Amino acid sequence: MPGPLRLVGINFDHQHMGDLLRNALDHADIEVVGVWHTNRDRPEETMDVLGLPHELIFDDFDRCMIEARPDVAILCSSTGSHAEYTEKIAAYRVHLLVEKPFAATLQQADRMTAAMEETGKKLAINWPLAWYPPHRTTKRLIDEGMIGDVLEVHYYDGNRGPLSHKMDKLEVNSIQVVEEKKKSWFYKADQGGGSLLDYLGYGVTLGTWFNGGRKPIEVTCTTFASPGLEVDEQSITVARYAEGLSKFETRWGSFTNPWQHQPQPKCGFVVCGTGGTISSYDYEPTIRMQTREDPVGTDLPVDELVAPYSGPIDYFAHCIREDQPIEGPLSPAVCRIGQQIVDTAFASARQKKTLPLRDH
Repeated sequence: MPGPLRLVGINFDHQHMGDLLRNALDHADIEVVGVWHTNRDRPEETMDVLGLPHELIFDDFDRCMIEARPDVAILCSSTGSHAEYTEKIAAYRVHLLVEKPFAATLQQADRMTAAMEETGKKLAINWPLAWYPPHRTTKRLIDEGMIGDVLEVHYYDGNRGPLSHKMDKLEVNSIQVVEEKKKSWFYKADQGGGSLLDYLGYGVTLGTWFNGGRKPIEVTCTTFASPGLEVDEQSITVARYAEGLSKFETRWGSFTNPWQHQPQPKCGFVVCGTGGTISSYDYEPTIRMQTREDPVGTDLPVDELVAPYSGPIDYFAHCIREDQPIEGPLSPAVCRIGQQIVDTAFASARQKKTLPLRDH
């Protein structure tokens, strides 16, 4: 692939598309050559913010893939359509970065992996939390043995709601949010909506990364849906491992958005090991670590993220150019374990009982 990697953005259902395109524009080895959505309104708004010409917007998916001649595609469709779009993109034999979550079901996730494996191209699933300096610092300290073997992962995360903000975390008028709920895929069960499918994957995928890829034995989950909604806005999942219990909570409707003011409980992770603990909260400049030698605990500055690990576009481009495997929480293997837990939690909440970890 001489010259920069040619990149297209496919589907703007998720507002993270704008952030990813901005990352691509800032990367010296990426050229944005086209975008497509089911209608032009969303991409036009995003292109205006980014200063990109409307000529890059295609009205037809296949024409975008043929005429733009991409090397790489970013997919930001509704969760329930990830498998369908992955298979369509795979037909054009390009590398694919899927914005979280992996999929609505484990079966769909496996379809995605199979479709991309046939092409020989790379598949990565991007979890924005994976690029927060506190959480990458936490993983480094775990790998260095600073807290011993991981025994528990405690996770609480979410925001005021997926419609409370748009690209660049700009707030949306609360009246507009109420109206948008009636038509947004985020609030439709058949399209993969709900806080559990939106945020649990973050916690269990990064939790799997933290604990070295171990799987739980069984999962228990309960959810809460506000009156009139068909999807949950809150979930609590308990995963039982051979080593102990871990807990993962998701919340649409937190008191504040964590990128503005940390709500209580704080959004992020607490990881407990045989030799210490680490609290790692979203957006914060320090993590706090306890060890046997320092039981009181110390605040430590977070690591600075440097190339090729400064973000998803930087990392994905590096793996493509150097033909390196996708590793960590972006890898399909780690994400599949996360999807197993999500699937089991979803079924547990429906059946109102503890279930063994699903594998199909």
